[in-house]
Amino acid sequence: MTVSPRRNRPRRDDTTQLDAERARHGVPTVQQWRDGDWQVRGIAGGASAKTYRCPGCDQEIRPGVAHVVAWPADDRGDLTDRRHWHSGCWRARDRRGPNLQRGRSAPRYG
Repeated sequence: MTVSPRRNRPRRDDTTQLDAERARHGVPTVQQWRDGDWQVRGIAGGASAKTYRCPGCDQEIRPGVAHVVAWPADDRGDLTDRRHWHSGCWRARDRRGPNLQRGRSAPRYG
């Protein structure tokens, strides 16, 4: 009679494996602010490959810097309404308004 060894680890189900893209870019959460509900997703530094301009401080978010992406949670907007924010600027947005110092015709980043 042959006895197979006991399995010490639970079996991994194929459906519970993380999607690599979701793990890299984070899972969106809904946050409530005075101006409505926002979908917010954290972006890891390694997942950031472009330069963006933060609407909170009007400074660049360089590639490799962790930050957040926010867009309206309801049907008010579309993908063009996504904005990349420094994490601290996003948390402080109720305490200060947008700091846009460039003209309307200036190029926008991301």
